[in-house]
Amino acid sequence: MYLPDLSPVADSLALSSLVAALPLITLFVLLGGLRMKAHWAGLASLAVAIVIAVAGYGMPTDLALLSASQGAAFGLFPIMWIVVTAIWLYQLTVVSGRFEDLRRAFGLISDDPRVQAVIIAFCFGGLLEALAGFGAPVAITGVMLMALGFSPMRAAITVLVANTAPVAFGAIGIPIITAGNLTKIPYTEIGAYVGRQTPLLALFVPLLLVALVDGRRGVRQTWPVALVCGAVFALAQFVSANYISVELTDIIASLAGLTAVVLFLRVWQPKGGAQARAALRTEGESELPSGEEGAGRTNGSDAGADDGKPQGTSGGAGTTTRIQPAPGAGTREAGNGGRVVMAFLPYLIVIAVFSAAKLWTPFKEFLTTTDLKISWPGLDGHVLTAAGKVSATTVYTFPWLSSPGTLLLLSGLVVAAVYRVSAVAAAREFAATVYKLRWALLTVASVLALAYVMNLSGQTITIGTWIAGTGAAFAFLSPILGWLGTAVTGSDTSANALFATLQQAAGAKAGLDPTLLVAANTSGGVVGKMISPQNLTIAATAVGLVGRESALFRGAIKWSLLLLLAMCVLVYLQSNLLAWMLP
Repeated sequence: MYLPDLSPVADSLALSSLVAALPLITLFVLLGGLRMKAHWAGLASLAVAIVIAVAGYGMPTDLALLSASQGAAFGLFPIMWIVVTAIWLYQLTVVSGRFEDLRRAFGLISDDPRVQAVIIAFCFGGLLEALAGFGAPVAITGVMLMALGFSPMRAAITVLVANTAPVAFGAIGIPIITAGNLTKIPYTEIGAYVGRQTPLLALFVPLLLVALVDGRRGVRQTWPVALVCGAVFALAQFVSANYISVELTDIIASLAGLTAVVLFLRVWQPKGGAQARAALRTEGESELPSGEEGAGRTNGSDAGADDGKPQGTSGGAGTTTRIQPAPGAGTREAGNGGRVVMAFLPYLIVIAVFSAAKLWTPFKEFLTTTDLKISWPGLDGHVLTAAGKVSATTVYTFPWLSSPGTLLLLSGLVVAAVYRVSAVAAAREFAATVYKLRWALLTVASVLALAYVMNLSGQTITIGTWIAGTGAAFAFLSPILGWLGTAVTGSDTSANALFATLQQAAGAKAGLDPTLLVAANTSGGVVGKMISPQNLTIAATAVGLVGRESALFRGAIKWSLLLLLAMCVLVYLQSNLLAWMLP
């Protein structure tokens, strides 16, 4: 039986915390400072965590390795299983040609570039974040804005800032599900808390987008539609996270926001659209270097690579085909209602399948009964918590049928049948998706392995106990951990894997609501994604600005810090004066 010692180094909690933090410091330095590839940085940090667990904390080597293996298994299934099936579902729309219809449908809604930024970067980007995440929204929506006349720099900054509020519930809620699995707090409870934080960001993000596209003039001329979109998205996110489904939150909110914009534009139209488009076109012509014309296909993310197909807007998550800005694009392209419905069909099918799985009680109960509880061999029953109780973390749940990934697989099969994608082509795309994600699979597996080693050896709770010495002030600081984790790893899921248990431990020690702090970690992470090196690289590659990531960073950092400050203040107030806001 292994019992963690919270002060193994010189019987000092401060020194022990410093040693325990070395795996995280290693990860941050390798990723942020030395710019090492994420999978190698993850593996190196995992090695450091195992050494500290064994040499510093006295954890038996076999238990440390077994902890890592369980964490890696959880990283692969259900986490990356969700990502694989989500991106595969998107790929089916690409190979069937329906994605091009979807892009044209967005252009038919409005020819005002400021409104298009809200529709594509925020609403459709939120939908992509809901289904895939991992850089796909930034890559795909960045290229779509370029196709509609945006300059490379403005398109990139716009989609980076837009990729905020939906991140917490991205990839079918996987950041929140991960936090729940690690802390053993029901993920629906964490989601409800997050659903009372990120909607306040969502309310203002569309206003930021129109300001980024057209400055003060854009805000002055389009604030009604931006505010309507933000308000409806925020309300839908709140309602879904608290009363419908954490997994479906971003899908419902994105479609609700899009519907609200479409309906609002039937009774109100902004002025100045032609001037804004002309300004963007002039800016694009002056900004795009000579020789940039033509299609340049590059791998911009660890979530995808070129599949060699001649596609019009994207070759997969993180892979883009450059499309030249076309004056009036989207206004001269028309499609009938049937094609528009077919373009949106995959997302409607996903909503139907997940609604049945989450809201239809007989089906929901059936799916739950199929989950397999596996006592991790050699680990379960041999590790105690710091309180001396047998750790429940050593029991691995294998949700082979109830997993959101499996539900996405079922949705994809229906989509393939409706779109008449042959079984061979669908299988080929699935295999290609797995191959594209090979490094992402290794990265997530190593980060989750790191989290499990730190948690079971006692490293995480040592840091949390020490940080909890800040008392009530920790409520203000807690979102910063999530922001930092996402900024460095590029993933809110990874940030929760690293810090969720730490937030829980610190909250319990400081007398604060642990669920509030775990939720704050998630909500703080959403505003860190826009400045993560991985996301900056994806955005730069998508719009043809490779090597200018530092310029994108300078353009996004002020918005990231501003939104982070707002989140810190909100969480601090929710810990006392605004406690009535919480469930």
